[in-house]
Amino acid sequence: MERFVQLHLLTAYPPANLNRDDLGRPKTAIFGGQPRLRISSQSLKRAWRTSDVFLQALGMSEGFVEATQDLFGKGLKSKIGIRTRRIAHECRDWLITRGMSGDDAESCAKAIAGTFAQLGVKDDPLATSQLVVVTPAELAAIAELLTTLADQERSQPSTEELDQLVKNRGAADVALFGRMLTQAEKRGREKKGRTLAAFSMEAAAQVAHAISVNAVQVEDDFFTAVDDLKPAEEDMGAGHMGDVEFGAGVFYLYLCIDRELLVENLDGDRDLAGRAIRALTEAAATVAPRGKQATFASRARASYILAEKGDTQPRSLAVAFLDPVRKNPMLPAAIEVLEGTKAKLDSVYGETRMPEYRLNAVEGTGTIAELLDFVAG
Repeated sequence: MERFVQLHLLTAYPPANLNRDDLGRPKTAIFGGQPRLRISSQSLKRAWRTSDVFLQALGMSEGFVEATQDLFGKGLKSKIGIRTRRIAHECRDWLITRGMSGDDAESCAKAIAGTFAQLGVKDDPLATSQLVVVTPAELAAIAELLTTLADQERSQPSTEELDQLVKNRGAADVALFGRMLTQAEKRGREKKGRTLAAFSMEAAAQVAHAISVNAVQVEDDFFTAVDDLKPAEEDMGAGHMGDVEFGAGVFYLYLCIDRELLVENLDGDRDLAGRAIRALTEAAATVAPRGKQATFASRARASYILAEKGDTQPRSLAVAFLDPVRKNPMLPAAIEVLEGTKAKLDSVYGETRMPEYRLNAVEGTGTIAELLDFVAG
């Protein structure tokens, strides 16, 4: 099979603030000496993995013990993990509902959550010190252990039972995006004699930050709101004033999926790997981050997608936009620049032609169904 699946997408967003910095401004980057809008890969991956597109493609939960839904029903889907710092909270509350005392339930919950990460942050001794991605198999194992403890009226799990909780494989989102422990967590694991391989997984999908192909200056929108109950004769002024910052542009996004690593991460399940690639591709093409959507309704779909498959060393085509696109209409110009850069790079590096598929909504060629069949085939 072709090892690498590479995706190059061009998506036009109208005025938007999809991904904000700590000051509430749209994230930016300097590229080619020019300011560009930017959407971080973290924001994109969060939007994709929690989207209906991604969840529906990978199915509803099946075969878990009843307690799993009670514990983690808020978003539990088969083949999709949960990202949380509240493992101990959920476990403690469930045990209390089954009749365990508060102190015993808290002690037990800490032991279980501590298997995945260190506990204890300011004002919350039950929270893990980092967000932990827990796979569906691990959620089921936690639920099964809690059921056993409740049925046997035991307040403490054994070391052997705790060691059986970590089940790294089988979650499509973890296989795609990986999971890791911070250095502090790693030191804690080494002290406990646990192997890091049981907890960490290398991501099979590499996702670049999306950047605008055009130079962009962030703009301000000053707005006012009227107090509907304020008498006109009292004051004609606004009941509220504020401002929000935004930008607009055509964004280039690059993804690379290592199919061999994805299959390995999924314990050889090629069918699930294909479904995961289809889900990720469709989400990347159709799902926008949720930032300020109520204010801007800046939902968009990719207007152009170039998909490549092969064993050749992957490469981004972001260099095509080192000089910002200034020609209008901008979207056809961006496609032309991207295709031209690709052809020149392939020529000078002597790249053999890889299987390719193009979806071009500007020209009305290609379909999403054929694209998904191509990347997953």
